[in-house]
Amino acid sequence: MPTALVTGGTAGIGATFARHLAARGDDLVLVARDAGRLESTAADLRQTYGVEVEVLPADLADRTQVQRVVERLTDPARPVDTFVNNAGFGVHHRLTDPDPGPHERAVDVMLTAVIVLGGAAGRAMRERGRGAIVNVTSTAAFLTSGSYSAVKVAVLNWSESLANELRGTGVTVTALAPGWVRTEFHTRAAITTSSIPEALWLDADTLVDQCLADVARGKVLSVPSWRYRALVFAGRHAPRAAVMAASRALSSSRR
Repeated sequence: MPTALVTGGTAGIGATFARHLAARGDDLVLVARDAGRLESTAADLRQTYGVEVEVLPADLADRTQVQRVVERLTDPARPVDTFVNNAGFGVHHRLTDPDPGPHERAVDVMLTAVIVLGGAAGRAMRERGRGAIVNVTSTAAFLTSGSYSAVKVAVLNWSESLANELRGTGVTVTALAPGWVRTEFHTRAAITTSSIPEALWLDADTLVDQCLADVARGKVLSVPSWRYRALVFAGRHAPRAAVMAASRALSSSRR
């Protein structure tokens, strides 16, 4: 059976990926910090879909624990066919806050770990001549909204660079750029969402379905829905002053 490894696989978009991959028959390796939640999620997936589910507790801000995930990704006896580089969290802190800790953790988990794990998966998959990597970035990558935007634009650029490096090897790289998705993500980050128009909210199941279809087609960038594709186009082509003004207005509405 094919095997998929999902980081942040017990909540939000990661948990949705886990369900969809299990439903199509993939065995799973789930990575998250909360060992209890990992075991509970794994038990539910085993019972519902009849797949094997391995759990790997790891804090991706800790390089020693990241290395354990690298070892699993590169184990030749237990190959990983699909890697979903998803672990992340919202950063609701000003860039000028005196404590840089939240920004440093964001870089560690959502950029450094993405680079280390994605590179490891790419090496292992290239040797086998097949595989798929999904890096979860964000439509925030096309805005200028704090360290979260900065991290996600780096993930997007790195994903496109990795796709270039692996072109022709049988390994695909897809950057998923979701917008506002109905999960627990925003509540956990204490981000106010009442001002977000209903039309901008996405369903997590639809998002993952579309992403996996884009992965099958070998697309490098997966942007859900025509609404967000239009916003991404504007973010890429509008004058930077306009993008900055829109980002200020959005940030102000969420405080």
